[in-house]
Amino acid sequence: MATHDYDLIVIGAGSGGVRASRISASFGAKVAIVEKDRLGGTCVIRGCVPKKLLVYGASFAHEAVDAEGFGWQIEGLMHNWGALISAKDAEISRLEGIYRKLLENAGVDLIEGKGIIIGPNEVLVNGKTLTAERILIAVGGVPSILNTKGMAENAITSNEALDLKELPEKIIIQGGGYIALEFAGIFASLGSDTHLIFRSEFPLRGFDDDVRAHIANCLTDRGVKLHPNTSITKVEKNSDKLSVSLDNNEMIDANQLLAATGRQPNTASLGLDKIGVKMGDVGQILVSENGQTSVPSIFAIGDVTDRVTLTPVAIGEGHAFADTFYGNNQRIMSHELIASAVFSQPPIACVGITEKQAIDRNISVLIFESKFKAMKNTISGRAEQSYMKLVVEHETDKVIGAHMVGPDCAEIMQGIAIAMKMGATKSDFDATVGIHPTAAEEFVTMRTPRV
Repeated sequence: MATHDYDLIVIGAGSGGVRASRISASFGAKVAIVEKDRLGGTCVIRGCVPKKLLVYGASFAHEAVDAEGFGWQIEGLMHNWGALISAKDAEISRLEGIYRKLLENAGVDLIEGKGIIIGPNEVLVNGKTLTAERILIAVGGVPSILNTKGMAENAITSNEALDLKELPEKIIIQGGGYIALEFAGIFASLGSDTHLIFRSEFPLRGFDDDVRAHIANCLTDRGVKLHPNTSITKVEKNSDKLSVSLDNNEMIDANQLLAATGRQPNTASLGLDKIGVKMGDVGQILVSENGQTSVPSIFAIGDVTDRVTLTPVAIGEGHAFADTFYGNNQRIMSHELIASAVFSQPPIACVGITEKQAIDRNISVLIFESKFKAMKNTISGRAEQSYMKLVVEHETDKVIGAHMVGPDCAEIMQGIAIAMKMGATKSDFDATVGIHPTAAEEFVTMRTPRV
């Protein structure tokens, strides 16, 4: 039998890679993990966690306004952007330390440097070749910037947006996905003149159409200036401002331009093409159900496969990989009924399929929905409404889609996801007593289907 330096080398110390490495090591495997940047990956360092902290910080602006309706008198309200960024940085450093400790306690060798795969069992790091029985790629994704004149030279991505030294007086955000909406809410809430430019009629392509229309209204009401059906044609820098030309012949000047037009798998410099690992059109690694690539000893998990690009999915795939190959428990991560959330303001959460997806699959469905002003808003004076929707398969009575826009929707949707994973029917929802007074009770009190 061939001997190797390690049983497993993981490339990428993000959430998925760290989970796979430490669980594999707990089963007795000799494991090394290679990372060229900070530990924690996209989610912890430059994604979900720091962005959610900024969302929390920004949301207090609305809370302060709403508080007046409840008798609070707040004078001299102001925000210190630098203080928020410093607090965010301190928390990220704390979490990075936790990740480092997890690896150390699990007995995983941390190798800091860039990993390049030079053979089915070989990884080149810092000029040294390491070998392993298996190699697991968990390098995630990177922001993509459209090939528009002046865009690459002048735009920032979500990476830089989290570390701006000053809050921009005016910012243009290009994109209609969840990253664009989340940053639009952050900057608009904190006082930036915020413009959101996207190519479709409504933001969030792929989400339920009623949710998309509802959030568009909410964003407008919260001060975000929407530019639907619009693209950027050119970006020029003039003194300390950027001049952004649109395809409707308008021009907008701003302090910052954030390109939030999606992410792509981070595979460009791994050397995969030279060793025969098959990839898709956008650089994603093509894998089987258990993450195996076209090279049998090489596996991939998480965003780099472009299957379901969510941190908990990468973690689940990493854990399933470790269980299967080192824990004597062969299993595959299920990609069905995965709940997700957009931490826009207001937030969005969903699980299951949309109404359109059901129609496209020739599934006969009943639609139940509720649109209402939350109790808090009746006194605060905020006109914003929450929206809830259930997609129910007519033949089986199963709830196959749940969607919500409104406060606490992510917390509510987690419980809905458990019920749907267990096969809950609309009758089960109807038989459940709601908690009153809450928004969540609307999910169990919708009785009449939409005509």
